[in-house]
Amino acid sequence: MKLKVLCPSTSPLLLFFPAILFFPVSLFAQLPANTPAPGTGGEQPGTSRTSPIVQTNPSAVPPSIPSLESSAAQPSSNLNNNVPKPLSRMELPNSSGQYWVEYNLTPYTQNLKNIERPQQAIIDWIIRETGSDVWFNEPMGILNADRTTLRVYHNAAMQKTVAQIYERFVNGFTEPQAYSLRLITVGNPNWRNKATSLMRSATAQTPGVQAWLMPKENGAIFISQLRTRSDVREMQAIDIAMVNGQSQALEQLRSRNYLREYQANTTATWPPYTPVSNEIREGYKLNVSPLMSLDGKSVDLMLKCDIDQVERLNSVMIDLPMPMNQPQSVQIDVPQLVSWRLHERFRWPSDQVLLLSCGVVAAPAAQVNNTLLGGTTPALFGLNRILPASASQRTDALLMIEYRGPASTQLNQSIAGPITAPGLFPANANNAAAPVSRGRY
Repeated sequence: MKLKVLCPSTSPLLLFFPAILFFPVSLFAQLPANTPAPGTGGEQPGTSRTSPIVQTNPSAVPPSIPSLESSAAQPSSNLNNNVPKPLSRMELPNSSGQYWVEYNLTPYTQNLKNIERPQQAIIDWIIRETGSDVWFNEPMGILNADRTTLRVYHNAAMQKTVAQIYERFVNGFTEPQAYSLRLITVGNPNWRNKATSLMRSATAQTPGVQAWLMPKENGAIFISQLRTRSDVREMQAIDIAMVNGQSQALEQLRSRNYLREYQANTTATWPPYTPVSNEIREGYKLNVSPLMSLDGKSVDLMLKCDIDQVERLNSVMIDLPMPMNQPQSVQIDVPQLVSWRLHERFRWPSDQVLLLSCGVVAAPAAQVNNTLLGGTTPALFGLNRILPASASQRTDALLMIEYRGPASTQLNQSIAGPITAPGLFPANANNAAAPVSRGRY
């Protein structure tokens, strides 16, 4: 049997009064553990978060108002842990013995007023020597440069490597040096039979590329041997004056247009289809960056060469649907490309000749034309004579690179600026403000 107790003397006001008393208590029970209660005056003793390295300015940190979903997903005490905090003081880590060194670049850059950001060449060569990982992984390192100062923060071993590259720029050759580049094509790769005794093999990492070194006297004998062959063509021989460590970009490109497709005409009823053409830039892009040793007895050369050739345009017939169910046959072109890439660093004695074989590449089958446009001025490396009209012939392409000495005594032209030979166009010659892409190291 259930008992029901009635209290008729209980007033409604007395029932409401305890609810008022307990309401603030229940509200404070829902506050985070580390949130001070009203009137306590801030953080509790023993809960200070001041770091000896990182100091924050509370007035500079914007307040963070988390959403209800984020507060439900994580404890409210960690809501502000991911807020970026400005630093008023910073100490660089030196657990691996890192220390700060500033190198003066003025002796090198003061004579290069016409070159934009000449200090970039120093950074490029440092990264080529050290690799890029040592500056982005542990231990922490910093590499930065402007026109007057090179700043390096790293351990002693890395500082020694940087100092060696720095010396080659600042205390090395400040006068532009002359380099000879010669491109030759040979119809049959059996030229190696007689030339083997004149040269010795060198290391080449690029697939399909072979490298040799030979004294300059043997280089002259090698050229005389090639001239006795009927399948040899000397495409071009050029001399370039380059500042030590700086890059020289040369390019010779031409456009090949072809009919890519037919698209439906959405602006008019006739013609129902519009032909769409496309363009391929074929030719050479060559980038060289030499760096002489302090004594001038060896040369480091970063060579980057990109070749894109249209070997042929394949014609394909397609049927376009027309009104009255009468399809119309049209022809489009599918390009057949031949591309070759070389990006490698070579080091050899300056009194020898570097010979590179690029492998068997496409060669012309039509009658030789002296210029790209049919004129009388030869183009860069005989570009028009290398880009084939068909795929009927292949030849072995050879590139000879020779250090000749100071440009003031080896070249007849003025060395005030980049040398522009007939048909030779420096990269960005038509757009000097175009950014320079340095690619990978």
